[in-house]
Amino acid sequence: MCRVSKKILFLHGFFASGQCEPAVALRDSFIGRAEVLTPDLPMHPKESISFIRELIGREKPNLLVGNSCGAFYAQMLAPVVGIPALLGNPHFQMTAFLKQRIGQHQYKSPRKDKNQNFVIDEALIDEFAEVEAQQFLNCNPIYQDRIWGLFGDQDTLAHFEPLFLEHYSKSFHFPGGHTPTAEEVRTWYVPLVEKLLMLYT
Repeated sequence: MCRVSKKILFLHGFFASGQCEPAVALRDSFIGRAEVLTPDLPMHPKESISFIRELIGREKPNLLVGNSCGAFYAQMLAPVVGIPALLGNPHFQMTAFLKQRIGQHQYKSPRKDKNQNFVIDEALIDEFAEVEAQQFLNCNPIYQDRIWGLFGDQDTLAHFEPLFLEHYSKSFHFPGGHTPTAEEVRTWYVPLVEKLLMLYT
């Protein structure tokens, strides 16, 4: 059997998990061609960033793919760890997003630890604010063309293409909303992932 040599690390959005629809669709699209890692991310941003960095060090993926909050993390980490990234509907102002949602919530897809409940509170928002203030500090010219943005024309939650283009040069659009469907992942995400893998790995 031919051994799969490429690895892709998918970072899900805040309310999602590694079993969300975009993660599963991306994983299924690369069966036999690349291994797609889709871990559950911790809720707190500093813990999540540490978790992702440790995972990258261990698994050595060739590419990061993030959606929403996962893209927020991918943008910060890609230049640091030296990996190209595709940012799907990146949410660069998580504090504003969370302030409107204080209280108890449930994850929208199953998590491996079986814990579906979580709370958004002021402490969590403060932690995101601290991380958010430093999110573009690691930008450098080398990665201007290696971090690509993919923006849904029907996205009603994140409108950060102008901010993205202040730091990066490759921006793409697809006719979908904030969280892509499986078909949108196959149609729009997968070709860009393939191109990034071809160009930079």
